[in-house]
Amino acid sequence: MRLTRSFRSLSARLLVLTVFFVMLAELLIYAPSIARFRLAYLADRLADAHIAALALEAAPSRAVDEALETRLLRHVSAYSVELRVGERMTYMLGGTMPPDVDAAFDLDEAMAVSSIWDAAVALVQTRNRVLQVRGASPREPGARVEVTMDEGPMREAMFAYSERILLLSLVISALTAAAVFLALHGLMVRPMSRLTEAMTRFGADPEDQSRIHAPSGRSDEIGAAERQLSGMQRRLHAALSHRAHLAAVGEGVAKINHDLRNMLASAQLVSDSLGESRDPRVRKAVPTLVGALDRAVALCTRVVDFARAGGPRLTLEPVLLADLIDDAACTAGRDTAWANEVGPGITVEGDREQLFRVFANLARNATEAGARTVSATARLREGRVHVTVADNGPGLSERARKHLFRPFQGSTRPDGSGLGLAIAREIMRAHGGSIRLVSSGGEGTVFRLDFAMGREV
Repeated sequence: MRLTRSFRSLSARLLVLTVFFVMLAELLIYAPSIARFRLAYLADRLADAHIAALALEAAPSRAVDEALETRLLRHVSAYSVELRVGERMTYMLGGTMPPDVDAAFDLDEAMAVSSIWDAAVALVQTRNRVLQVRGASPREPGARVEVTMDEGPMREAMFAYSERILLLSLVISALTAAAVFLALHGLMVRPMSRLTEAMTRFGADPEDQSRIHAPSGRSDEIGAAERQLSGMQRRLHAALSHRAHLAAVGEGVAKINHDLRNMLASAQLVSDSLGESRDPRVRKAVPTLVGALDRAVALCTRVVDFARAGGPRLTLEPVLLADLIDDAACTAGRDTAWANEVGPGITVEGDREQLFRVFANLARNATEAGARTVSATARLREGRVHVTVADNGPGLSERARKHLFRPFQGSTRPDGSGLGLAIAREIMRAHGGSIRLVSSGGEGTVFRLDFAMGREV
């Protein structure tokens, strides 16, 4: 099992691929090399045959010529030798009839591709063929030599040469593979392993800041990946810490919300009694006291709603946008005029109660910002509904736009919680849609809401 895992590792695969490609390159080199070796071997036989013919010319007598001829043919390993100068035959060695020729080759006409093919054919032969080889003599310009010889000795020499080439190829492959492996292991495999270990280690406990990967400072692609991973881990750690704090706040507020409501009920009873007091200062302070308590309970309720909005359970149903926006406009207050320009037949698939909270938050924000008119329009395109909500308020400040959808940071009022738009974004994401700020300035603020599923009935 451990051996199988080692073979599946990136290092082992790089090593195997390196050896494979080096051996492939050696094979591509071997093909023309063995062809050249064969041509050189045959050229040497022609040169030896030419020397043998010249040696026979110097023989003093015919008897000696016959004995010398036999020795010379044995030295050349040939059945017969012919030497031609111009158009005439000068010398011919071999008194007996040579065996039938199986293949004939002219070295002067040898081409690269045909030479490789002839070498391959020679290597795969299982019998000793008789070859007739002719070509220009390397010893004398204008002289041509023709030799009839066995192929067996040449094949043995070719196999011996191939063994040397194979051994050299194995050595070169091993050295090259080791060098490439060490280089790639140091430059790529080891840094990638560290990145993998860093991701695994951080994934085991993303809330532990000490597990955030520290970049090595490299300037290449791996260095960029390290910096991106480190930045992503830091952002995720911050988001998880923020979520954990929000969850703790939500749990705490959920527990004290019930107690605060009980306190409010008691305070309202007391305020009713205080309202009947003859002291005008007491009666004047009662509305302020009740309003402060109402705002405190409302803040607790919004925090609990936001904690629950991170993953709301949706009950999907067809929702008429025009009716939904009319209901949400009632929360804007009497001082704000609404212009609902959404077509009566545009419908989206969603949870009506959750979507009501989205538009109610937008209506309440516009009213609290001082807007006098708010308009809502919608259009259907390729199965998606795009809703635009615009007001004529004074616009958002730079700080509010920067932290617009962040809880407890995006409010424009001193006593605001900044939860309205954060809750709206969570609900829209749960529906597969989105909400974004289009523009905000002196002429007003414009939001756009995109719904994934919509139609017109």
